[in-house]
Amino acid sequence: MPTASLSVTLPAPAKLNRMLHIVGRREDGYHELQTIFQLIDLCDQLSFTPSNEGAITLTHQINGVAQEDNLVVRAARLLQQVSGTPMGASITINKQLPMGGGLGGGSSNAATALVGLNHLWQLGLSNAKLAELGLTLGADVPVFIHGHSAWAEGVGEKLTSVALDTPWFVVIHPNVNVSTPAIFQDSELTRDSLPITMARALQGGAPEWRNDCEAVVKKRYPPIAEALDWLAQYAPSQLTGTGACLFAAFDSQHAAQAVADLANQHWRSWVARGLNASPLQDALGC
Repeated sequence: MPTASLSVTLPAPAKLNRMLHIVGRREDGYHELQTIFQLIDLCDQLSFTPSNEGAITLTHQINGVAQEDNLVVRAARLLQQVSGTPMGASITINKQLPMGGGLGGGSSNAATALVGLNHLWQLGLSNAKLAELGLTLGADVPVFIHGHSAWAEGVGEKLTSVALDTPWFVVIHPNVNVSTPAIFQDSELTRDSLPITMARALQGGAPEWRNDCEAVVKKRYPPIAEALDWLAQYAPSQLTGTGACLFAAFDSQHAAQAVADLANQHWRSWVARGLNASPLQDALGC
């Protein structure tokens, strides 16, 4: 059995949906999607201190999220249950990603918990098994466990790793919270986009690189529509996931930073580099 050791701090990167098509609705109410996930170097940081005591504790609560509902705690306890390990951990979450922003922060946190604790507890579970567990926590968790930008189908769990361009992105949060369930239940949401091949999707550009949620989100949330229109002055702008965050790609860090500086006069914004491989794997030496 592994023994408790010093803390380790691991990244939980964000993602962008470079495109998001809704191609159908399943009998269970979930939607069939086609999307391209791109990882970016904007990250939360999670610190883990293994324990022989078996308890899973958070050193700080996330505002508005009960500990029992926190995806990191749920992921750690699920890993304990499946593996039968007597180990526990104290976990600190340094949040940088906005909650409910469409950047996958909660899912990425859960993935980092699964991957990190599997390593620290010396469980030896494969990424495939961890992704299977992660899918029970959220549809976006598997892409962060596999740790590579990907073409995704199904509810987002059928993944094929892809190599994307890696521009600099300006990411804006327009200071509103979007209800994902409300967007997917909206009667005006496009649910019948024609499926396309991965090869066609990877060619990029309009009309394939669009987000089918965007029209409904813009109608429901005028501040998002305003931010999208503002950013479109500088480069083609797009929603990620169901929002609230939106983004645009730039050729250089300098160009992206200049636009982000202007955006910060109105909203919270970041400059992030596109990635193909997750920094989590690098941190663990995988």
